Amino acid sequence: MSETESGTAWRAYTGKGLPPILETALACFMEHGYHGTTIRTVASRAQLSVPGLYYHYASKQALLVALVSHAMEDLWRRSTAALEEAGDDTGRRLDLLVECLVLFHAHQRDLAFIAYSEIRSLTGEARTTYIAARDRQQRLMDGVIEDGVTRKDFTTPYPREASRAVVTMCTGVSQWYRAEGEHSPQELAERYRVMTRMTVGAPADR
Repeated sequence: MSETESGTAWRAYTGKGLPPILETALACFMEHGYHGTTIRTVASRAQLSVPGLYYHYASKQALLVALVSHAMEDLWRRSTAALEEAGDDTGRRLDLLVECLVLFHAHQRDLAFIAYSEIRSLTGEARTTYIAARDRQQRLMDGVIEDGVTRKDFTTPYPREASRAVVTMCTGVSQWYRAEGEHSPQELAERYRVMTRMTVGAPADR
């Protein structure tokens, strides 16, 4: 069982968790963008020859696909573990899913940013697969908020729109968060928890 599939370990971030080549590719994509990065640049920074890099990843597109896949799979595992910890209480399910989203997009800022911003660079089946994973992730929040409205725990008249707004707010953290900023990821998650409860029409207190 992986670290993010047990207990409260979905909150733990002890490194990027990426193979060294992907860590290098991620750094290059952050610095130069996907289209501005060459295979030769990634290979050089990874201390590999170009053929040596191709042995592991067949193309620059394959590097991007591997990064995006890792991001979406890790976020999914953490999100489902958070919901499992929350149990059946709708308010707690909302709280922990928001916490999970904020922590991921703060701690894994670069990875999340590339997964979001470079969707335009994915092609063919890879793009289709990514969109399906993104939609599956969105449906987790949809389900939590719709369930809360059904149980009358949340009062928003627009559960689907509220769900999109909450997810957009949480994922947007990767676009501006800095580790040296005013708030830690956990402090930020608490603020977002309060704002989210206001958005869906739930009491701010736990």
